Amino acid sequence: MIELTLPTMTCGHCVRTVTETVHQVDTQATLTIDLPTHQVQIQSSQPAAAFTAALTAEGYAPA
Repeated sequence: MIELTLPTMTCGHCVRTVTETVHQVDTQATLTIDLPTHQVQIQSSQPAAAFTAALTAEGYAPA
């Protein structure tokens, strides 16, 4: 499991963008998002670096 904190994820639109970005990296990934704490948990066989790079490119750099 990959756990990330995304400080710039603050609203429903952000959640949708993060979800779409994760699924672009791995269509089979499952994720759990806790918006109030800015936490994302991703279950995937892809490396964490792939998600970090994709999310950073979308403006959601992990802290």
